Amino acid sequence: MPDAATTLPPATPERIAGAVHESRRHDSAHKHVSGEAVYVDDIPEPAGLLHVYLGLSARAHARVVSVDLAKVRAAPGVVAVFTAADIPGENDVSAIGLHDEPLFATDLVQHVGQPLFAVAAGTRDQARRAARLAEVVYEDLPAVLTIAAARDGDRTLVVPPMTLRIGDAATALAQAPNRLAGRLRIGGQEHFYLEGQIALAVPGEDEEVTIHVSTQHPSEVQHIVAHALAVPDGAVTVEVRRMGGGFGGKETQANLFAACAALVAKKTGRAAKLRPDRDDDFQITGKRHDFEVDYEVGFDAEGRIRGVDMLFAARAGFAADLSGPVTDRALFHADNGYHYADARLESLPLKTNTVSNTAFRGFGGPQGMVAAERVIEEIAFALGMDPLDIRKRNFYGTTDRNVTPYHQTVEDNILPDLVAKLEADCAYRERRAVLRAHNSASRILRKGLALTPVKFGISFTATQFNQAGALVHVYTDGSIQVNHGGTEMGQGLYTKVAQVVAEEFQVDIGCVRPTATSTGKVPNTSATAASSGSDLNGKAAQNAARAIKERLVAFAAGQWGVAPEAVIFHRNRVRVGGQEMEFAALVRAAYMARVQLSATGFYKTPKIHWDRKAGRGTPFYYFAYGAACAEVTVDTLTGEYVVDRVDILHDCGRSLNPAIDKGQIEGGFVQGMGWLTTEELWWDDAGRLRTHAPSTYKIPACGDRPRVFNVALLEDAPNREDTIFRSKAVGEPPFMLGISVLHALSDAVASVAGHRFCPRLDAPATPERVLAAIGALRERAAAAGTATG
Repeated sequence: MPDAATTLPPATPERIAGAVHESRRHDSAHKHVSGEAVYVDDIPEPAGLLHVYLGLSARAHARVVSVDLAKVRAAPGVVAVFTAADIPGENDVSAIGLHDEPLFATDLVQHVGQPLFAVAAGTRDQARRAARLAEVVYEDLPAVLTIAAARDGDRTLVVPPMTLRIGDAATALAQAPNRLAGRLRIGGQEHFYLEGQIALAVPGEDEEVTIHVSTQHPSEVQHIVAHALAVPDGAVTVEVRRMGGGFGGKETQANLFAACAALVAKKTGRAAKLRPDRDDDFQITGKRHDFEVDYEVGFDAEGRIRGVDMLFAARAGFAADLSGPVTDRALFHADNGYHYADARLESLPLKTNTVSNTAFRGFGGPQGMVAAERVIEEIAFALGMDPLDIRKRNFYGTTDRNVTPYHQTVEDNILPDLVAKLEADCAYRERRAVLRAHNSASRILRKGLALTPVKFGISFTATQFNQAGALVHVYTDGSIQVNHGGTEMGQGLYTKVAQVVAEEFQVDIGCVRPTATSTGKVPNTSATAASSGSDLNGKAAQNAARAIKERLVAFAAGQWGVAPEAVIFHRNRVRVGGQEMEFAALVRAAYMARVQLSATGFYKTPKIHWDRKAGRGTPFYYFAYGAACAEVTVDTLTGEYVVDRVDILHDCGRSLNPAIDKGQIEGGFVQGMGWLTTEELWWDDAGRLRTHAPSTYKIPACGDRPRVFNVALLEDAPNREDTIFRSKAVGEPPFMLGISVLHALSDAVASVAGHRFCPRLDAPATPERVLAAIGALRERAAAAGTATG
């Protein structure tokens, strides 16, 4: 035995520090608050670094007659100027290989802010000033800027649409006792990550280049850069230590910035960095898709849905980007937690002369759920019932009424019980009565209350992305390094995966060091998206750790003549039969015996499959559930409002890290609330985005958070599927909890007409829109001869 071994009686293993299911702070939290965390712009600048800036189109749709860059080249500090003609490979940064999104536009521009060229100079200020000196002559073409113009025009689509069908919606609607129809408008959303888009490219030998970039998808950046430079993927190394936020905005949108920086670096032989101003970042990058949803629903006297028909028209922008899967997922979640026996759901990803919209937290799911909740609200007002009662009557069942419009059976439905618990815990019924009494006595300030559910499918609907790799090294001093394909954007993924590895080896988490995501260590990574970061990478890291652990067990059993079952790992030590040693001592002994102490790990999600053309399959491994109850106060004279209280009960399975998961729930809720209330994207008639900075685009501030904010995790509800330690994804599902605020506002607005009419409050419900809805309801009530408040 090694010197550290001792003979001990049987003992109860201690709990390690940083085990799974333990609240643990983010591994970089202290660096975030102290400013020590290193982001791409904090990396020490290599000698001879060139700063790059982009020259952008000033037209929404035009032929480019001429581009004169003489003044740009002659500007102080300029080293080189690059156009499409300088790209050795493909002039394309499209996400799904349709070759419809050029790095630099050539003879045609299709949105304001589309890059035409790049300037490389000695300083960022020099490059920025020079980029504005270009003289471009355009021949304007008709521009399609809105959903309405695209839908009512030639309906050009960026990708083929999808239709989900179950039962016979037309017959069900025709035979339903009650029937109504309407149109819902849902605004888009800017990602507003704290760290903007940025890329630093460092040229290497021969074809090689290393890129430090703020991206959620290192392997996609690798592919795009390799194709642009006409080099093999293996010549390009992409490294990401952390992002200052992503929210989907860095899943595909980093491609352009990385490719441009890499082009400059390889052409000049000097390191190159591209960091746009926030205004330009807004103009260049895609947003959450805005939608207009036409819906028709049939229902009975009890409020049960008999048939549904919905058309989801989305402003996709000039290129496909991820509009296909985003609009698909909107259909997947157009049921939310409700059973549609007979339904027809169709997408319409419309081409417009605006920036191509892209992934954003929830990936179309939030828009689908907003439509579902509008349908529920319409039924409630039509029947004069509490919307919560209509919701509960339409929930999926467990043994019946459990097949979705895409023909997946819901096998893990806990939503009815979860909602019932929140309803009781937050005293929904009692508070409803109190609010009604308040509103009857208050002429100006009206209160609203709403409790809305969330059922969110977890997995990439592109089945091939549901895989992950990891690399684990155990060093002879007992320290452990873990690398995987997931990226850290503030959500705590590195911390959770480190907890998984610590748990497997039964060592304190301080012994485990996560390292920067690198395509040179783990190849062919999937995007850190679809809420699957912990599910996929946690399992892959576990697989690698277990491979090493099995080798250590086999070595110890053979070396000391015990059964493998007698080799037991517990806190920082290993018991071998009746003796015990430090973990590091066992590792050193294994090394001396030439036992491999490094392993790759791999995981692919089981059970899932999807046939888009047929509209059938099992696209999701499981569902995550939650519910939120929001209370608001609205000033009926101005339309301004405050969120008084929010109660959330959310399903994380057996949470890997309750502290981090609660933070994700709180942040997701506030971001979802912002999307539906204060955040408004507005383009003028020339296609110029006018809400392009913090002065005009309003994300929630500290004062906008709920005055009382109660967040609880559902207890004793482990994931029924074999996920990593029976946890559930928590990145995206909480975002949709913010829908409760939209419906609480609607409830307050409805009070001015005695809850007789559905306010049909579209999103974002800005104070102006709330005030307009109040006025419209009062006019409607007056026309109907109904007293108003």
